[in-house]
Amino acid sequence: MRERTISIPNGRGQHLAGRLSVPVGEARGAAVFAHCFTCGKDLPSARRISEAFTQAGIAVLRFDFTGIGQSEGDHADTSFVTQVEDLAAAAATLRSEVGSCDALVGHSLGGAAALLAARAVEGVRAVVTIGAPFDPSHVVRHFEAPALAPGGGDAVEVVLAGRPIRLGRRFFEDLAGVRMAESIRDLRRPLLVMHAPLDEVVGVENAARIFEAARHPKSFLSLEGADHLLRRPSDARYAGHMAAAFVAQHLPPSAPVKTRPVTVHLRIGRDHYRTEVESAGHRLVADEPTSLGGAGTGPGPYELVAAGLGACTAMTLRMVADREAIPLEAVEVDLTHEKRHAEDARACEAGRAAKIDAIDRRIRLFGPLTPAHVARLSAVANKCPVHRSLTPCIHIDTRVTVPPEGGGPPGE
Repeated sequence: MRERTISIPNGRGQHLAGRLSVPVGEARGAAVFAHCFTCGKDLPSARRISEAFTQAGIAVLRFDFTGIGQSEGDHADTSFVTQVEDLAAAAATLRSEVGSCDALVGHSLGGAAALLAARAVEGVRAVVTIGAPFDPSHVVRHFEAPALAPGGGDAVEVVLAGRPIRLGRRFFEDLAGVRMAESIRDLRRPLLVMHAPLDEVVGVENAARIFEAARHPKSFLSLEGADHLLRRPSDARYAGHMAAAFVAQHLPPSAPVKTRPVTVHLRIGRDHYRTEVESAGHRLVADEPTSLGGAGTGPGPYELVAAGLGACTAMTLRMVADREAIPLEAVEVDLTHEKRHAEDARACEAGRAAKIDAIDRRIRLFGPLTPAHVARLSAVANKCPVHRSLTPCIHIDTRVTVPPEGGGPPGE
């Protein structure tokens, strides 16, 4: 994915700090991610959830609420209502950047804000909450200091999870006017409620109340073993992938993809050697094995070449069998690639190669096939398009450019 920093005007004369993550290739949708109370956009779980969305082809904008992280403003002047306003402003900025805001995803209090903001945000197709409270005033129960007393000052310092936080009178006054049950009932958007059964900050009963108040279509997903902040990387990735899958099913169908020319988009950052691959709306990850300095998170380049040949072989056999009424039930293809010494490499580079690429292809055919059927399909295997492309040589035309920003990683 590519990331860059963007500024979000919040309508109150302040600018919020945001990070826009865009998938490799063309995005099929876009979402705003709202963080938990005082956490910030750079919380590790927020980054991992964003990565899961981009892997599904969905752009994500995560941002700091007013007075949090790198955003302007004083947090003491904010309230739950201003957070809802900030979320709507982020959605408007996302639309101006990528053309749409298809989903709102909120963690903890950010989830409650997403529920309240959804109807006011143009184009939202789905809402996802993660560990969200049914009642925003739930956060007050965790304060280790009394709220503002009647007739007291305009702000008070409280302690939440060991951190001192200044809150103003408006924060407490606005909570009294929030009507979550009505907002959830009138959401009229597909809703996914995600919650950890053993959430130590926001009890799972909150998820039950949100789910009960919502109308269909609605879904619930239990985040077994996770804590409230999704500190364990596997929990955050799981939540992100499931949320992205839910949002994806509510996006409009992708436009038909032309079969020619074949276009593949790839991107590698600073992770050795994880590479994101996108083609025709499909996404996967390529990598090197740990023995070569990679993390082994996906097939390597030569495995992908072999897979292309194997897939083309199987498809070609299926196509010919169907066309000629050959009773072929299934095809299995195993391929092994290696470099082999060869005295005669005249097929490529006029004999100057000391080694040639060799692919061993083993094909298994299933079905009531006659010897004539097997002979016909064996001849066809060597005529599949990728086989012809790989032999004897491929001409590769390479051009290298540097983007206007200097070619460095976006956002840095």
